[in-house]
Amino acid sequence: MTQSYARGPSLPLLSKTISQVLDDSVARNPLGDALVSRHQGLKLSYADLAEQVRLTARGLWGLGIRPGDRVGMWASTCAEWVYMQIATAKIGAVLVNVNPAYRSHELGFVLKKSGMKAIFLHEKDARVNYLELLNDARQDPQIPLRHAILLGADSWRDMIARGQDPAEVTPDLDDVVNIQYTSGTTGSPKGVLLTHRNLVNNGYVIGLGLRVAQSDRLCSPVPMYHCFGCVIASLCSLVAGMTLVFPSAQFDALAVLEAIQAERCTIVYGVPTMFIAELDHPRFKEFDLRSLRTGIMAGAPCPIEIMKRVASDMHCPQMTIGYGLTESSPIITLSPVDDPLENRVTTVGIAMPETEVKIISPATGETLPVGERGELCTRGYLVMKGYDQEPEATSRAVDAEGWLHSGDLATMRPDGYFHIAGRLKDLIIRGGENIYPREIEEFLHGHPKVADVYVVGLPDERLGETVLAWIKLKAGETCTEDEIRDFCRGKIAHFKIPQYLRFVDSFPMTVTGKIQKFRIREQEVEARGLGKAAGIKTA
Repeated sequence: MTQSYARGPSLPLLSKTISQVLDDSVARNPLGDALVSRHQGLKLSYADLAEQVRLTARGLWGLGIRPGDRVGMWASTCAEWVYMQIATAKIGAVLVNVNPAYRSHELGFVLKKSGMKAIFLHEKDARVNYLELLNDARQDPQIPLRHAILLGADSWRDMIARGQDPAEVTPDLDDVVNIQYTSGTTGSPKGVLLTHRNLVNNGYVIGLGLRVAQSDRLCSPVPMYHCFGCVIASLCSLVAGMTLVFPSAQFDALAVLEAIQAERCTIVYGVPTMFIAELDHPRFKEFDLRSLRTGIMAGAPCPIEIMKRVASDMHCPQMTIGYGLTESSPIITLSPVDDPLENRVTTVGIAMPETEVKIISPATGETLPVGERGELCTRGYLVMKGYDQEPEATSRAVDAEGWLHSGDLATMRPDGYFHIAGRLKDLIIRGGENIYPREIEEFLHGHPKVADVYVVGLPDERLGETVLAWIKLKAGETCTEDEIRDFCRGKIAHFKIPQYLRFVDSFPMTVTGKIQKFRIREQEVEARGLGKAAGIKTA
């Protein structure tokens, strides 16, 4: 019987660093549009972008940033994100992506864990004062941060003005160039170590999959701190020499529609919730989207009906679904753009070039026959270097033969297409954000009235899933939902704060005392009338 194993097409991978990729694109097309940041009123050619990267690299060197040093970017989407991504790579430093939704509790952890010497941020936006949160987190004397640079402010301009020409640096392709934090099953985020080879080549093969050309224009509303933004969008654009368009700092459905029309974008990205918001926008029919050709929907389970609407109503006939993990740089599988629509909406595609994929039995580790459900594993250039300072967690994720274990359940069809069937690990995906319940549980255990707590995901038609917490209070205590949410606000990211809460006296358990989270979910789906959301079919 055929086994669930596939290997994508063989081809020569790129042997280039991130800064060499920019140099090549400048040489090919110096006057072509590289970056359009509509909310900043910026349009840069490739020559312009290279100059901004040069100035940023000088500024970093003037701050004392040297090869191997970690530099944090804690900001929503902006042109400076791209400058920093390339400039840190150019001087051999390591860019640390910090989620703008992080609050003081999470920020303090990442500042200490990464050992970053500098962090770049906006002072505040309509939602939060980032500088205040940073000052709160920096109360810990063990945090080694030396510089906090405000984007678009005097401290940024002073850094540029005081820049120094960096020493000649020749990074190795396998040097770590980027750290991205994923929520950890132990309650603490883990830093994923990604290299030039990982990121440049994932951007390259994604471009091949979408059949991009220098003339393409990519509308990317996905956040830059996430692999979707800084690899699938930014590095894919850089390798291909095409135009990257930022419609807004944070996702705004109207801004996306406006950007596609005004910039004649040919490619559009998003997580399912973004496409739903665009399709359902009251002004949707006002916009001419016929310039669109292709795009990627990823980051969360993709509803089949939404994919069909994007292909037809958004005039995006070659829309695809991608699947991957931060630990795999990220894309593992992608739908071919010229596949029949049914293939593209009901599966997550086939193995990418130079990528191995197999489905194994979680119990035995053996590769399963085609059609049987098991854990998806991948191997190749795309697998991370490891988790920062966590060798045991790394060895659990990447086995001795180099296979990365995804923790996702999947099946493989006889024709090599994959379908994601669920999750092996305890994980909630809310609007494209990965949330580990254990992290929230451990945080809520810090509330003085909480005796015990369990967190699960509930189905949601718009976000895919939302967070539910069942809480058992200490004897004699009373508490309200508002008290719990107030305890969370400002300390953990907004998307981790439970949307649903229930105070209980006990939890469903097995005879051996193990919590049955699936029972909690079943009870809540029925009690809250969420059957329709639970029944949505995804790829």
